[in-house]
Amino acid sequence: MNRIFTGFMEGINLGGWLSQFDSFSEEHFGSFITETDISRIADMGFDHVRVPIDYTLLEDEEGKPLELGFRYLEKCREWCEKYGLNMLIDLHECFGYSFDPLKKDMDRAGFFYDDALQNRFFALWKRIAERFSAYPEQVAFEPLNEVVLSEVADAWNRIAGKYIRMMRGIAPGSWLVVGGVCYNNVLSVPLLDLPADDRLVYNFHCYEPLIFTHQGAYWVEKMPPEFRIGYPGTLKEYQDASLFLSKDLAGAVFNEGIREIGTGFFEDIFSAAVEKAQADSVPLYCGEYGVIDLASEEDRQRWLKDIRASFDAHGIGRALWNYKEKDFGIVSSLQ
Repeated sequence: MNRIFTGFMEGINLGGWLSQFDSFSEEHFGSFITETDISRIADMGFDHVRVPIDYTLLEDEEGKPLELGFRYLEKCREWCEKYGLNMLIDLHECFGYSFDPLKKDMDRAGFFYDDALQNRFFALWKRIAERFSAYPEQVAFEPLNEVVLSEVADAWNRIAGKYIRMMRGIAPGSWLVVGGVCYNNVLSVPLLDLPADDRLVYNFHCYEPLIFTHQGAYWVEKMPPEFRIGYPGTLKEYQDASLFLSKDLAGAVFNEGIREIGTGFFEDIFSAAVEKAQADSVPLYCGEYGVIDLASEEDRQRWLKDIRASFDAHGIGRALWNYKEKDFGIVSSLQ
């Protein structure tokens, strides 16, 4: 059994609020997530929320601090404290980098080799840490969402290592949650080479098999909007259905040694990450997992049951994507 990410075992994402929002406006930020939502999340039995936030709410284009985002983060923390929840602050986009596949002109590699961009990234995180380091048991920090390119793995290790050392000077008791490359794929966890300590967590996201969890998704390259597939199916069925996707998007269904789709599939793809976490005595956490709302509810529940069985078997904390809307939400904005 892995070490446990105490207080962050059963969470949900607040995507669409302070990141990937439809409107950059006080009207949106003040209404999309409110105290009522945090109360409801606590009543659902979750123990934490993962809060994606973009740099545009925390600094202007010149890098000068903005209070806008900090104000909402602090409100969220206060609501979480009131209802007994913990909170993971996830920098979803930083100046000079985005994972978003819809941002076609984004240079996915430049940030990892640009000292000026990295210095700005560290300066922003210094401000975040100074605001929230007083809550080491309640507030955890995630430096950057989904590093896309596998070829920047070494550069990312250097940046993440520097980030950890900087944060330890400001927030020595806070959990730091760091993932790997290839969109934070679970198979990239063994590539992490970081200064491990008692408050470091290895992070991954899991939407495997993507052909199922993202069926019909408009943002997935070459995905037909009308495409549908059930769960579970045979491995060959999933492989055949994934042929129109790129190798990176098709994911683990083409890896050697993968068993049929089901709990064995998740055991197979988690195994190397579990071994890495155990060897380094670091907790393991899945910061995003979920199924698009185009899938049938029956298939969705079967997938969730299988992946959660593997989470539970290995003591892996997790945060469901997503609480509200964003094509994965469990509630609508009308609720």
